[in-house]
Amino acid sequence: MKLKIDPKLGSAAEAALQPYVAKLYTTPGMRLMAVVELKQDDKNAPAPDSEAGLWVKARISSVEIATPEQEGTLREAQRALFLQRTAAGTLDEDGELQLDERTLELTAGMLHAVEAARLTAVLRHWAAYIRRVNRTEQLTITEVRHELDAVAQGLTAGLDHARDDSLDDEAGI
Repeated sequence: MKLKIDPKLGSAAEAALQPYVAKLYTTPGMRLMAVVELKQDDKNAPAPDSEAGLWVKARISSVEIATPEQEGTLREAQRALFLQRTAAGTLDEDGELQLDERTLELTAGMLHAVEAARLTAVLRHWAAYIRRVNRTEQLTITEVRHELDAVAQGLTAGLDHARDDSLDDEAGI
């Protein structure tokens, strides 16, 4: 599927960008930090036997440009969103998640960023595991219970770094 950005801006976006047009024109390589909202504007619906690829067209409906004082905050938000989207790691033999080097570099030692990345990677792992199990045909009820228990233990380990059976008691399980 392909994304196309409509070059025609929404009126609110155009108004927000207008004060910067001259400076963008005269300053080679100039960058602006902004918060942008995209709105789905159009899409194709090719026939099932068609070779045409799917595409969606989006338009910049609104944009707000950061002041120089706000740019650092927006860059931090951008980095946090990127980290959340790309966090990765692997489970070691004890079931503990080890974040990969790139993810750790992105966290810059911030504890909340490390934890957010770790939890994202844990959830991705167990979501993929569930999808694999779900593709298995004709599981017995015993096998389903075994797989659910493995997921529950893995998620609990991801949350607590250790299995805590008292959580099951509190939840009435």
